[in-house]
Amino acid sequence: MSHHHIHYLELPARDLAAVKTFFQQVFGWHFTDYGPDYTAFSQAGLAGGFFRAPLSSRSEQGAALPVLYSRELEQTQAAVQAAGGTLHKAIFDFPGGRRFHFLDPVGNEWAVWSEPA
Repeated sequence: MSHHHIHYLELPARDLAAVKTFFQQVFGWHFTDYGPDYTAFSQAGLAGGFFRAPLSSRSEQGAALPVLYSRELEQTQAAVQAAGGTLHKAIFDFPGGRRFHFLDPVGNEWAVWSEPA
């Protein structure tokens, strides 16, 4: 482990089964359950987990915004929607490239970015 680096990310999820299915299907993440109220994810670039809670994490509420990377932004956006994610902001340009925002099946906001087209 690297000293003073972000090591782990935890997010709320009211439905652990739904969030696990979504991230397995779209992004290929792996999960390890630790009891009925917690699941850890791996193969995501940064380790983390989801804890059972009736909350969601959104940037407009002041929460941090997890940002994923994709080499094929349009295909990733289509896969997110096909798996039950909700498009929150369609693909747009920003100073570092292009990205979109989505809500996972439990309402957490995520972004996916790519280099300029």
